[in-house]
Amino acid sequence: MAMSKRLMAEFIGTFWLVLGGCGSAVLAAAFPQVGIGLLGVSLAFGLTVLTMAYAIGHVSGCHLNPAVSFGLWAGGRFKSGDLLPYIVAQTLGAVLGAGVLYVIASGAAGFDLAGGLASNGYADHSPGGYSLVAGFVCELVMTFMFLIIILGATDKRAPAGFAPIAIGLGLTLIHLISIPVTNTSVNPARSTGPAVFVGGWALSQLWLFWIAPILGAIAAGFVYRNFEE
Repeated sequence: MAMSKRLMAEFIGTFWLVLGGCGSAVLAAAFPQVGIGLLGVSLAFGLTVLTMAYAIGHVSGCHLNPAVSFGLWAGGRFKSGDLLPYIVAQTLGAVLGAGVLYVIASGAAGFDLAGGLASNGYADHSPGGYSLVAGFVCELVMTFMFLIIILGATDKRAPAGFAPIAIGLGLTLIHLISIPVTNTSVNPARSTGPAVFVGGWALSQLWLFWIAPILGAIAAGFVYRNFEE
């Protein structure tokens, strides 16, 4: 598949992840009387990955996440030369997704960017007031497990055709665990999109949501190699 087509798929897929996942948190989580809450937001993130895995997985592999690209590289399934183009496409897609969400959300009376636009954070900006260390460990471990799920579900020995379900449900579970800690990133592009529009604290804390997920993903890639024949 031509690189241009793969990058377009990653751009569109990551756009959908941010618009669908963060959009559910900003627009629907606490909507009067019919709010979807933490469970609904968690499911929304899982569904974005599930739907895109079936839609573009055969085009680009449906990474939608720089950490996933690094993890697959560490696991020996992705070329190092493709890392930067994928990461750029994913990040740009995430920024566009956050931009569209901002336009929609700002159409409501009383909208305030101080709400964070579903940005990730720690300490004073953690939903549950969790510390920097707690946030770092959470993001690292959750991304590690996410990559173990991805690498295992897409292993040639695994049942064919079911990987998107396992990966989507895995991401749902990760959100159920970690939304109170960091608002759940496990994806540097997903964190970057909202942070670009929120600025200030969201940008100053963004480093954690690049470093921790990528470290966790790389560790998982090297660990999973031990399970391969």
